[in-house]
Amino acid sequence: MRTVEKFPRSVRELENVWIELSDGCRLAARIWLPEDAETSPVPAILEYLPYRKRDGTAARDALTHPYLAGHGYACVRVDMRGNGESDGLMEDEYLPQEQDDALQVIAWLAAQPWCSGAVGMMGISWGGFNALQVAARRPPALKAIVTVCSTVDRYADDIHYKGGCLLGENLGWAATMLAYSSRPPDPLLVGERWREMWLHRLENEPVLIDTWLRHQTRDAYWRHGSVCEDYGAIQAATLAVGGWNDSYKNAVPQLVQHLRVPVKGIVGPWIHKYPHFAVPGPRIGFLQEMLRWWDRWLKGSDTGVERDPAYRIYLMASELPQAELAFRQGRWIGEPAWPSPNVSLQRLWLNDDGLCRKPGALVPRAVCSPQDLGLTGGEFCAIWTGPELPLDQRADDGGSLCFDSRPLQESVAIVGAPVVELEIAADRRVAFVVVRLCDVFPDGTSARITYGVLNLCQRESRERPSPLEPGRRYRVRVELDHIAYELPAGHRLRVAISSTYWPLLWPSPEPVTLTVTAGTSHLELPVRKAPGSEPEVVFAGPEAAPPRAVEQIRPPSHDRRVERDLGTGETRLVVDDDFGLVKDLGHGLVTGEIARETWTIRDGDPLSARAEIHWTETLERDGWSVRTETFSSLSCDETSFLVRARIEAYEGERLIHARDHEARIPRVMI
Repeated sequence: MRTVEKFPRSVRELENVWIELSDGCRLAARIWLPEDAETSPVPAILEYLPYRKRDGTAARDALTHPYLAGHGYACVRVDMRGNGESDGLMEDEYLPQEQDDALQVIAWLAAQPWCSGAVGMMGISWGGFNALQVAARRPPALKAIVTVCSTVDRYADDIHYKGGCLLGENLGWAATMLAYSSRPPDPLLVGERWREMWLHRLENEPVLIDTWLRHQTRDAYWRHGSVCEDYGAIQAATLAVGGWNDSYKNAVPQLVQHLRVPVKGIVGPWIHKYPHFAVPGPRIGFLQEMLRWWDRWLKGSDTGVERDPAYRIYLMASELPQAELAFRQGRWIGEPAWPSPNVSLQRLWLNDDGLCRKPGALVPRAVCSPQDLGLTGGEFCAIWTGPELPLDQRADDGGSLCFDSRPLQESVAIVGAPVVELEIAADRRVAFVVVRLCDVFPDGTSARITYGVLNLCQRESRERPSPLEPGRRYRVRVELDHIAYELPAGHRLRVAISSTYWPLLWPSPEPVTLTVTAGTSHLELPVRKAPGSEPEVVFAGPEAAPPRAVEQIRPPSHDRRVERDLGTGETRLVVDDDFGLVKDLGHGLVTGEIARETWTIRDGDPLSARAEIHWTETLERDGWSVRTETFSSLSCDETSFLVRARIEAYEGERLIHARDHEARIPRVMI
């Protein structure tokens, strides 16, 4: 990535600015803007997050916001109430309060003497979510947004429930937020009241998984903030961006398809990171792409964005699976619309002798997968740049019902969301099904292309699940995640079906045998044929402003390992992420983070599933030292989930606050 030292306009930074809301709550903002903005006003770009501008996002903020400011924008990074140096408390994600505050912030920005009155909103993940959600509220000044790695459906396509199944990441992210929100504000910015603010937060900090588990179906809680409920509410021009190696990839084609405002989509091979510094490469000049978007919709310049293909995507080439990958082979393609006229569905039947173009004899095929099937699936949301990507799938394929094609005679480009329609029965009242689409190499290596899951109790309704009748055959559709992947000639396509997928999915209450009727079940494969004249898709190389000045005191490290006890049949997945110890050479704050996860399950006993997550957060400067230790766990029995959490806060080595939380929450056909 090229570092840009000099910009068209000189930039000044306002390290901390208070934005006072109507209820008296003050939000803390960091602002970068052109030196002459007071006399030559510029549009404002808001990034609005709970992740602490002082330290949490400081590294990426330094790369991005000064760059945009140097090209004529006021970039404003605001911490939500209850986070960083902002007043108040945060009770949950995406609440109406969060959006109401954002509306006031946008109005405040538009009224500043250095602002032209036009506002944009950008963000990745949480910031990508609320950019969409706030746009749906239609604040008059908000003219355009850039949403990265986000979702349009909070229930079906976030970190909580997927296909109606409980994700392990439901605990994972709740534990992360418990740690993130346990930290105090910086005394250098808030003064002596830092301790009072900290204790107030600690006493009131929510255990978010408790709330999320009390909404196991797609009820009003999840419909709120899901912009798919009314795409027409969004009137801001929308640039949607995602990554094939991220969990949030489906929103981009959905937004391109459904929005009726100017909208474009870009999906690369990336994990959950901004595309100018994401892996695997190729990285792109994402900041330049944003400038083209902002210049068109906030300044009215003709930058050519309207002539770009509607949907620019990276068609990944077949490669041997690796847990970490710096670069992914492939090529950029452009589609004029989505759905694309270049993509058509090919039907392949799941026959007793494999994937075929014509249906075969009706043959029942049964599978009862091991409880630890799923260990080769990698992280649900690859984010930390450690060994998180899917591995060779053969171990999981061995516990699955597999349908293979014959070796391909020519390459096949899969672009879109494959769908598998199954005639299926289960021997239990509660069950789910997992479908993986795999690329099988001539040597037998199996690479996961994409996957989908379905809670069979939600086969008819996400809102009103109904138990299965054991032994009864049902017709269900399992939609797999969107993907762009090219299989070469000589490889085989595999559909792998399993009844478990741990720890990505929390197991159903009892071991389940699924019976799929071969000969009537089938795969609908979106296959792209290159148009006669392929539009050229070229991005500039990645650029950024200079990185922040830091001293690395302890380097980061990431470890992921599987342990098995052959005597007890227990499988244990251990994940250790040490994010290092870093000193900011500007304001002197030293920050450290360590996360430790342990996921265990015994073969044949889904009720043995247990997850424990422990985070350590440290902050120190010139004799001032604080630390929080947060502990989260999830276990279950046949009828309930058991949630436990604990927060400990220390000044130096003195424990100043401790709080325990325990809840038993009924299972609702999950």
